Amino acid sequence: MQKFRFIKHLFGFLLMTGIVVSCQNKTKNDDGNSEEAATGEIYSGELTFTSEAAVFVGLSFIYGVEINDQAKKLAKKVEAVKTDIHDIVPVTVRGEVSPKNDGEEGWDEILTITEIIDVSDTARQPDVRLK
Repeated sequence: MQKFRFIKHLFGFLLMTGIVVSCQNKTKNDDGNSEEAATGEIYSGELTFTSEAAVFVGLSFIYGVEINDQAKKLAKKVEAVKTDIHDIVPVTVRGEVSPKNDGEEGWDEILTITEIIDVSDTARQPDVRLK
C-alpha cells in the first residue's frame, strides 16, 4: 500500500511539473520570434509624444513615459491615425509604473510600456482647443 502511495505522489509531481513547463508564458512578437509575454497592468488613455518627452494620460492618472522601442512604435501608430495635430487617439497598453529616479525632472511616476494592446482606428477632436 505504501508503494502505491509513493507512485501516486510521484506521478502527481511529474504531471504538475509537465504542466508548468508546457505552460510557459511565451508569445510571438511582430517579427514572428518567440519572446516572453509582456508584463504589467493594462492602461487605457492617450499618448502625447514629442522628440523630448512622452506623457500618457488616462481618466484618473498622468504618467511620464519611458521612451523605449514600444513607446516609439506606439507613437508611430498614433501618428498614422491622426488627421490633425490636435487629434486625440485612444490607446490601450500593458506596462509597469515606477517612481522616477531621484534627481530627475519630470513626472513623479513613469510608465514603461511593455505591450501595445490596441490603437483606435479613429481620432477624436479635443474638448478644448487653444490657439
